Amino acid sequence: MQTGFDDFLTLEVNNLHVDVLTGIYSEETHLPQPLRISIRARLAIADHYDPATPLTQSKNYMDLKHAASTALPDGVHFTLIEAVADHIIDTIFLQGDNVTHVEVKIVKLALSERGEEIGITLGRSRK
Repeated sequence: MQTGFDDFLTLEVNNLHVDVLTGIYSEETHLPQPLRISIRARLAIADHYDPATPLTQSKNYMDLKHAASTALPDGVHFTLIEAVADHIIDTIFLQGDNVTHVEVKIVKLALSERGEEIGITLGRSRK
């Protein structure tokens, strides 16, 4: 009986705080901006995971963290945070073939006055 749900595996890294050179206004362009970055990566799923299933059947969570932190180029100014998200997505796709879709949410912390989350979510499927 079909339930309408497909099996899936999503790895997540949430609420990374990263300082990135980004922005279009003069007050934003000279200093790194604090961003909160969350990543969801959809993976090709194995038929079953048992206690001996190797990491090759999934992905290392630290690869996602690396894509949103140390893999961002030093000294590069991203005019739009959309470009930051695309760079993260490209990095994750380059890390291996088992990732089928990546979603990146970026919140610009400097714009928040009362805890609101102002930013973007960008998702891309492997082409």
